[in-house]
Amino acid sequence: MFATLSDRLADTFKNLRGKGRLSEADIDATAREIRIALLEADVALSVVKEFVAAVKERARGEEVSGALNPAQQVVKIVNEELVTILGGETRRVRFAKNPPTVIMLAGLQGAGKTTLAAKLALWLKEQGKSPMLVAADLQRPNAVNQLQVNGERAGVTVYAPEPGNGVGDPVAVARGGVAEARRTLHDVVIVDTAGRLGVDAELMQQAADIRDAVEPDETLFVVDAMIGQDAVATAQAFLDGVGFDGVVLTKLDGDARGGAALSIRSVTGRPVMFASNGEKLTDFDLFHPDRMASRILDLGDMLTLIEQAEKSFDADQAAKAAAKLTGQGGDFTLEDFLEQMQAVRKMGSLSKILGMLPGAGQIRDQLENFDEREIDRIQAVILSMTPAERAHPKMIDGSRRARIAKGSGTQVSDVNQLVDRFFEARKMMQSMARGGGMPGMPGMPGMPGMPGAGGRRPKAKQQAKKGKGKGKRVSGNPAKRAEQSKAAPPSTGAPANPFGTPGGDDGPDVDPADLQLPDELAKFLPRQ
Repeated sequence: MFATLSDRLADTFKNLRGKGRLSEADIDATAREIRIALLEADVALSVVKEFVAAVKERARGEEVSGALNPAQQVVKIVNEELVTILGGETRRVRFAKNPPTVIMLAGLQGAGKTTLAAKLALWLKEQGKSPMLVAADLQRPNAVNQLQVNGERAGVTVYAPEPGNGVGDPVAVARGGVAEARRTLHDVVIVDTAGRLGVDAELMQQAADIRDAVEPDETLFVVDAMIGQDAVATAQAFLDGVGFDGVVLTKLDGDARGGAALSIRSVTGRPVMFASNGEKLTDFDLFHPDRMASRILDLGDMLTLIEQAEKSFDADQAAKAAAKLTGQGGDFTLEDFLEQMQAVRKMGSLSKILGMLPGAGQIRDQLENFDEREIDRIQAVILSMTPAERAHPKMIDGSRRARIAKGSGTQVSDVNQLVDRFFEARKMMQSMARGGGMPGMPGMPGMPGMPGAGGRRPKAKQQAKKGKGKGKRVSGNPAKRAEQSKAAPPSTGAPANPFGTPGGDDGPDVDPADLQLPDELAKFLPRQ
């Protein structure tokens, strides 16, 4: 989502780097590029004009002209304006004081209302609520059956007294669903209504009748993000005919432009409350304007990443793994690595997780081409090992690797790579956990090549070691070497002088003429 807009904005901000001051021409050029980027993202023209005008006005202000880094200030301005047009603050569900809270879904056919109803129910269930789905879409073929299947997958109750397929009264079903929820003590009711291929009077009247019958606490308009600016016209028609309190965007993973999200809030005045960005029931969450703006500008979404990690990781298990990395809880084994990898998988697609990191837009192609099955292959290799092999990977010899490869349906080279990478990763993590820095990076403590790191010794120490335990230097001239051997006093073990020769010995005699030095240097040498 927003890939097109993110790329264009990133290119625009690159042109501002290195500028100490922004001229009027720089501001106009930046505004023009932002306007083109928004139009290419299929944002409504009225929204584009308002957005660009606000950015230009603030860019001409003192907050940029007096800044040391104008490029960063412009990014800050664009980020704040994006947050504003996306809604400003996160809009949450307003629950009724006297349960059940009634939530009505409305929208065109094909927008994904039925699937989204189950996603919303599962999300509310995770929030500690007891939701019930009401199948009031009696027009679309198999809509009732689809809701029942999705409700079973989500583990929530589905009220479906009519088979649908054109049979039954949707108003009576909706009214009966609320009464049933009150009787069975469900605190939230989600009413799935029928949609049409286009906005028409019959659709509006039926949705209005259901609204009057159940008096919903929240009416949510479900819109397909891929229909672009047409989503704004549809939302405006529903707002005039039925009215709604919030918007739910679906199929965000299938649209690289995202113009609907940027347009609906400004045109209708109704906030985007939820966003669905995948086919799984868990691909659904609150819509946070500030986080979405951060993603658009490729600044990452660390808060969402942290929230997902808190849901997936067990605190005690993570603490034990951290203790093993510091050497206080035993060795970090392949069994621990497998548990950590399975916890990461619970967070969802790895490409989506990595996409929340700052700067992920620069490696978008690699993320899109990432093979999620690689994680399954790694898991298969580890599960093909015995408990002893997982606990002591060093015991995995050639025959064991062949057996593991055969059991996991992989190649021996795959097993070799996994084991080798595990040892390298464990060494790096242990060094970082102990505060020793990352192995292999120069200039950091605890690395090869540094004193005390177990790597290569500095040149001075190598020379010191090389000369250790040897006698005094001898001449290369055979006659002089014979004279030295006759005149040499017995060794007393005296410490070397600062110049590296034993005792007070001045070393072998050297004739300056033998050195063939230039006249400029020869005059500084002592005369023989």
